[in-house]
Amino acid sequence: MARSTLRFATRLSLVLALAAGCWMALRPLYAASGAVAVPPPAVDDARAAGPLEYAVFSGGCFWGVQGVFEHARGVRRVLAGYAGGDASSAQYETVSTGRTGHAESVQISFDPAQVSYGELLRIFFSVAHDPTQLNRQGPDSGTQYRSEIFYTTARQQQIAQSYIAQLEAAKVYSRPIVTRVDPFKGFYPAEEHHQDFLLRNPDNDYIVYNDLPKIENFRRLLPEDYRAAPVTVNPTEAVAR
Repeated sequence: MARSTLRFATRLSLVLALAAGCWMALRPLYAASGAVAVPPPAVDDARAAGPLEYAVFSGGCFWGVQGVFEHARGVRRVLAGYAGGDASSAQYETVSTGRTGHAESVQISFDPAQVSYGELLRIFFSVAHDPTQLNRQGPDSGTQYRSEIFYTTARQQQIAQSYIAQLEAAKVYSRPIVTRVDPFKGFYPAEEHHQDFLLRNPDNDYIVYNDLPKIENFRRLLPEDYRAAPVTVNPTEAVAR
C-alpha cells in the first residue's frame, strides 16, 4: 500500500511538473491571444499638417500600453500616468487601491500629418488591450485597470463613440465592448521608474508574458502603423495638462 501511494505521488509530481512546463511555454501565446484584427474607423479625420495633438487612453497596466504606442508611426512621445481622478491622489501606491477614480493611462502626443486619432484608436482596440474586460486586463484587476478613452475635443468624442458602435455592429469581439468614453479632466505623469518600463526591462517576467506579445502582434497585424525604433520619454519636455 505504501509503495502504491509512493508511485502515485511520484507520477502526480511528474504530471504537475510537465503541466507547469507546458504552461510556461504557452504563457506568451496565451498572453498574445487577445489581439484582434479590427477594421479602420469609418469616421475619422484625414491626416493633415498641424500642431501636435494629444490622446489619452487607459487599457490596463500602463507599462504595456506605453510600450505599444512608443512603436506607433507618427507618435512623438508617450507618457505613462494617471487620469480620471484628482491630482492629490495621483501616486502609484494610492491609485493601486482602486479607490481614487484614476486609471493607469497613457498620454500620447502625435503628429496629425502622420497618424490620425482614429488610427491610434485602431491600435488601441486591436493590440494594446482587450476592450471586453471590465475593470481588469489579464492578470490585473481593479477599476484602475479599466478600459477608457478620455477625449480632449468633441471631435475625438465623436470618432471614439462612432468607432465603438462600428466594432460592435461588426461583432468583431465575442463579448461586448466595455470601454468608457469620458471627457478629459487631467493627466498626471507616473513616477520616473515607470516611464519606458518595457523598453528598459524587456526581460522582466511580467513584460515577457503580458506585453512583449503585444509588440509582436502590432508588428504583425498593423505593419503600416508600426515602426521598429520606438520613441522614448523626454523628461525635460513640458507636459500638456
